[in-house]
Amino acid sequence: MFQKFIDDFRESTGSALRLTSLAIAVAVCLFITTSFLCAAAFVFVLQKYGLLQACFAGAGVFFVATVLAAICYAVRKRQIKKKPVEAAKSTMQAALSDPMVLAAGLQIVRTIGLKRIIPLVAVGGIALGLLASRRPAAGDQPDEEE
Repeated sequence: MFQKFIDDFRESTGSALRLTSLAIAVAVCLFITTSFLCAAAFVFVLQKYGLLQACFAGAGVFFVATVLAAICYAVRKRQIKKKPVEAAKSTMQAALSDPMVLAAGLQIVRTIGLKRIIPLVAVGGIALGLLASRRPAAGDQPDEEE
């Protein structure tokens, strides 16, 4: 059971690292491409209309790029918020359906006894319910504006 959790953690960490490195490479290439496009647009507008209009055109291009990046960031952040809940449910279902976990639970009940285990399970269930329903503290969750 713990090996499955460790394997899931390794897999998610590895894929997150690969995705981050790919995102950095894409961001660098996008920055270089945008820079050349802005330089070309600036020179074209400078020759055709003048310096002031060229500066406004360059600012407009960077503003559009910033708005597009902000929209992509917001969409990705929403996707990430929905995904961990589904993964946690599937991992918990897999752990509870494992015969070794059920056998260990039955052995614990036999060893401790049914009359002693019921209050322990009740307290554990209440604690689990409180942890599941609690709202994250201000430091646990990143700000929405970032």
